[in-house]
Amino acid sequence: MLFDIFKDNLIIADRALYKKNVMFKVKGLMFTKPLKHGEAIILEAKDEGILETTLHMLFVFYPIDILWLDSKKKIVDIKRGVLPFRPWIVPKNPAKFVIELKSGSTKPLKIGDVLGFKQSNNF
Repeated sequence: MLFDIFKDNLIIADRALYKKNVMFKVKGLMFTKPLKHGEAIILEAKDEGILETTLHMLFVFYPIDILWLDSKKKIVDIKRGVLPFRPWIVPKNPAKFVIELKSGSTKPLKIGDVLGFKQSNNF
């Protein structure tokens, strides 16, 4: 199922995959083609925390932007242009959601912004 990610009337992504599956979280973007404009992955952790939302970039061959959101979908950390093959990408604050996007997609966003998710009309 695809979702839109938005802030007010600004669409951040209109083709976001929403994943809670542990195996998907382990594999993530490894060995995939680069994300295109409008594409994203939303990962939901079981609990809000730092360890639960720590990522790796092993076998991801392109840079990405990463957003960490708390349970109210408020941005608690942003990392832009994260380079491939980094073993640990750790948020500064506890988070419930992680959003991975094409590098450069988060320019209009800042820590403290609140995002929304809704089912997308793009199939």
